[in-house]
Amino acid sequence: MSAFASSISSILDHIIASIPLFKPELTLMIAFVCSIICSLFVDKIWKFSSFIITVAGLLISLFFLLDQHQLFIGQSGFFEMIKIDQLSILSRIIISVSTLFISVFIQQRFSNQIRPIGDLYAVLITATLGLHLLTLSSNWLLIFIAIETVSISSYVMVGYFSKTKFEAEAAMKYVLFGSICAAVMLYGLSLIYGFTGNLNFDSAQHIQGLIEAPKIMCSIAFLFLLTGIGFKLSFAPFHVWSPDVYQGAPTPITAYLSTVPKIGALVLLSRLLASWTASPFYYSEFLTTIIIIIAIATMLIGNLAALKQKDVKRMMAYSSIGHTGILLMVALVYVQHDIAVLLFYITIYALMNIAVFILIDQLENGIGNTKIESYTGLGKKYPLLFVCFSILLISLIGLPPTAGFIGKLLVFSKVFEQYQVVNEVSLLILLIVGALTSVISLFYYFKIPLQAFLRENQAVTDLPKFNIFLISIAVSISIVVMILGIYPSLLLNFIN
Repeated sequence: MSAFASSISSILDHIIASIPLFKPELTLMIAFVCSIICSLFVDKIWKFSSFIITVAGLLISLFFLLDQHQLFIGQSGFFEMIKIDQLSILSRIIISVSTLFISVFIQQRFSNQIRPIGDLYAVLITATLGLHLLTLSSNWLLIFIAIETVSISSYVMVGYFSKTKFEAEAAMKYVLFGSICAAVMLYGLSLIYGFTGNLNFDSAQHIQGLIEAPKIMCSIAFLFLLTGIGFKLSFAPFHVWSPDVYQGAPTPITAYLSTVPKIGALVLLSRLLASWTASPFYYSEFLTTIIIIIAIATMLIGNLAALKQKDVKRMMAYSSIGHTGILLMVALVYVQHDIAVLLFYITIYALMNIAVFILIDQLENGIGNTKIESYTGLGKKYPLLFVCFSILLISLIGLPPTAGFIGKLLVFSKVFEQYQVVNEVSLLILLIVGALTSVISLFYYFKIPLQAFLRENQAVTDLPKFNIFLISIAVSISIVVMILGIYPSLLLNFIN
């Protein structure tokens, strides 16, 4: 009995000692509870209370993240379930800042709506908490809980404002497809745990178990596992939900889905590949080959399908799928534990997408639809808006002098370095396809400035006034994208 009491005491002592490492996430938990209380009671008196709590929670969480960089880097807690390193800290900072932008976007977009939106902020905080856990942990149990937390929160956000049959259908497709992917991933995890007897994917026991496992069953388990990660990243063939959901969801939610969850999933995949490809066994080559094949297919499917789209949100959905192929290249680059390229690219990717969707949303409010042809002639009436739109699209293509160009240049350079070391033809094919699809993207991205500046529309009337605050955010981001394209060292020095 005394041994049991001593064991309980040591467990409690370890948990208490781990709490300082978990301060940013505890802050989000408290903000979640306070947001629910505000949405139930305080919002009736002051409708901005839930929003203020959300922003405050994210800012305090950011403060603790910056504090972690000074005090806790290299430490682990909760029985090795969470680990604090530079990648986890900086990726959580990017997630929190991006969520802060989305929170402001939601508040500005729906502030005049009769229906209360306080519950939406609580769901957004929950999703952020799940993404934090994804970047912190190498424990499969905690990772699966985190993925499902993000998924369920995303389902709620997509369906929260559904009014039409199309919007409800998009939300239902998202839920059904996500549930199936989660079930398949869980089965894959059960197989991996059966082979290894260990839940930490970077532990020596886990790696040894994979080495000794039957090759065919281990390969099947890996493919099942990639199903869940593929759903969050929306790479082929798990991308089919993206176009309908992006088009059917409110634009701020679409902006969120296209950026923030992908950051958490990419960090997880990067850590996984770095751990599992470090040992020169068959599954190392198998995983690398599978990721390269998926990246090539994803870039080709996303960019070729985007060419035919006439709706800008649907076009951006396929564009996002195409960019996921680049994100997979980033994950391959991280195998050498070079976080600079990974963090630079996801930062720029998040900024570009959020700003583009802000501009799409403002135009949608004024025009009443998201058809690309509805932008005809608007460039001359709203030059600032469409110049910034064009800068962001140029950055998404990867043309100089934008940060998107620097991001792709860094990624392609690192992949080429890997090709020179290992001399794998598949890496060279990946590079060629990446460059080719970047050229293809030029043709569908340039539809927007072409319609806005080079086509005349005599029937253009004055649009309702834009939200100046949101437009100023998009303009500021486009300026930042230009500055980081000319002086990338400003961001790279911060990362390093």
